[in-house]
Amino acid sequence: MTSTTALLSLIFFLASPFLSLAGEPVHLFLLSGQSNMANLNPGPVFTPQIQQHFGADNVVIVKVAKSGQPIRRWHQGWKLTGAQNPKQIGDIYEELMKQTKTALNGRPIESVTLVWMQGERDAKEGLSDHYQEAFQGLLDQIKTELKIKNLNYVMGRLSDSGLGNKDWDRMRDIQQKLGEAGPHAAWVNTDDLNGETNDLHYTKEGYQLLAERFASRAIELLKHSKPEAKQP
Repeated sequence: MTSTTALLSLIFFLASPFLSLAGEPVHLFLLSGQSNMANLNPGPVFTPQIQQHFGADNVVIVKVAKSGQPIRRWHQGWKLTGAQNPKQIGDIYEELMKQTKTALNGRPIESVTLVWMQGERDAKEGLSDHYQEAFQGLLDQIKTELKIKNLNYVMGRLSDSGLGNKDWDRMRDIQQKLGEAGPHAAWVNTDDLNGETNDLHYTKEGYQLLAERFASRAIELLKHSKPEAKQP
């Protein structure tokens, strides 16, 4: 064996575990939303729970969240309804997809689950009538961009912080119905996570409970989901 052949054989041997890893399909979890998602740290609870169930090498978790943002910053098909910045339409979604593709690094997808905690801003702006269409548009965007047929999602329903406000109450109803829309949908209750004063944001313990609920519901959805067809 020549020295060149030996060197090439050594390189292939060292690289082969990474080559095989790149071909294994993964469960992708997309965590996104506004402040109550931004404040949620998936590291202590969500990630370990997901990794324990599926195996650390079999999951990719991506979180992109920004406080105080309406759903139009995710929905690319949003129609301007007033003094809204057209440059911000869908821009957070674009960042989510950018980070997702980087995290996947070419690995094929077995399943995708969107974990969504958002809606407070839309309720405050009185835009609840547009929410369901925008959310469904977001789901279609993800399925098209990631080339998947099915997309699971877990909806965090707005808490009781704004009860009595027409748009807030309507938003809660819309989110719960979306979370009950079929075998790929689920929702979690957040009414007990914001402390005795029913604050807009949750307590430290509340965020841990939210992470646990999100993980549990996501795992439950995947038990009944068919894997995506393996890419050639």
